[in-house]
Amino acid sequence: MDIKIRKARPEDVKDLTELSIRSKRSNGYDEAFMAACREELTVTEDHLADGEYWVAESGVVCGCACLTADPNGRSAEIQTFFIDPDWQRQGIGRLLWRKLIERARAKELAELHLDADPFAVPFYEALGFGVIGETPSGSIAGRSLPHMTLAIDHCD
Repeated sequence: MDIKIRKARPEDVKDLTELSIRSKRSNGYDEAFMAACREELTVTEDHLADGEYWVAESGVVCGCACLTADPNGRSAEIQTFFIDPDWQRQGIGRLLWRKLIERARAKELAELHLDADPFAVPFYEALGFGVIGETPSGSIAGRSLPHMTLAIDHCD
């Protein structure tokens, strides 16, 4: 398996949106939930311009992640981290993770933050993140997401 990590391109937005939806749906969410999340999961060219959007590819797009640095601080948010369900548990998440850490260190960032889907919390905990609170969902009224953080100097 030959996986390449590269910057996302404008022509990727449709594939990235579809991948994000497939990945989210694989957690067992129903169609009503997915419809409510569709706008938040839609990747646009503006998203690509606002952050560092990375793609894992092996003939097809099989994963993506986006790191958005705080311009006034030493932290960044991981706004997107999705692996195609057909490609999960094949090391793609780790490859994308290494790229995000490489970029965070190049920017001399101290911390990473993210709002995790509850199903993804064990993955992020395995990377060293800890839950520090909750954030209201951007798609589902009354739903909260675990807010997680990681100190860059604790990454290997």
